[in-house]
Amino acid sequence: MAQRRAAYVHGYSQREGDRLSDQATTLSGLLHHDTRFADGARVLEVGCGIGAQTTIIAAAHPGARIVSVEIVPDSLRQARERVAQQRLENVRFVNADLFRLPFPDACFDHVFVCFVLEHVSQPLEALAQVRRVLKPGGRLTLIEGDHRSAYFHPWSEEAWRTISCLIEAQARGGGDALIGRRLFPLLRAAGFRDVVVTPRVVYADASRPEWVEGFTRRTFIAMVEGARQRALDLGLIDALAWDAGIVALKRTAEDDGTFNYTFFKGTGVR
Repeated sequence: MAQRRAAYVHGYSQREGDRLSDQATTLSGLLHHDTRFADGARVLEVGCGIGAQTTIIAAAHPGARIVSVEIVPDSLRQARERVAQQRLENVRFVNADLFRLPFPDACFDHVFVCFVLEHVSQPLEALAQVRRVLKPGGRLTLIEGDHRSAYFHPWSEEAWRTISCLIEAQARGGGDALIGRRLFPLLRAAGFRDVVVTPRVVYADASRPEWVEGFTRRTFIAMVEGARQRALDLGLIDALAWDAGIVALKRTAEDDGTFNYTFFKGTGVR
């Protein structure tokens, strides 16, 4: 059987945990302003990681009953600690594999999946498992990025090469850093109806310093930097070229720089 869980190219360091937290906080309004779980709804969060998204959706929906699943034990431990620190009482955690969800058919009102499908090699199989546990009429919310949607000023081929190395490293590990553009056909192919996909565009310049710091520097550039060793080990680039690309990426966060990126949020009904 093919490996269904792709290599997590960003690693599991404390720095990566900080990046995920910064990403979740910075993007919460952009990604979640129209996410709605009814009071009493039973919600499954798949691939909760360290709980960066968990705390956001749990705090926004205190009346929902959330079950958050994660396969990596240390990430699950951090998620539990994060939820406890915020004194959120509507979340239960389960250590489980997305492809072997330990729940009966048709038992959740809503499934929430954020930044997960890019890290699996068989996204249609993952969506089939998600659809299985949804009640008829239940809704899926799915959020993913697309690294080739990044564009910036000043333009730099060196900077773009580092981004391309991240994309290639993820692909070689079985993932898909471009999966955001595929959400509509994937959801349709998985059997969901009433599928709607909307782009969520991040634009950062000096007039939006919170976006420059929270997204350009602490989310996107930090994400690319985290793939350095993997890119070098694969022989995709040498250290000098990589470092030059990171310097060029950081240049886009200066006062005369700009940075754009697009996330995609999809919803569908079983």
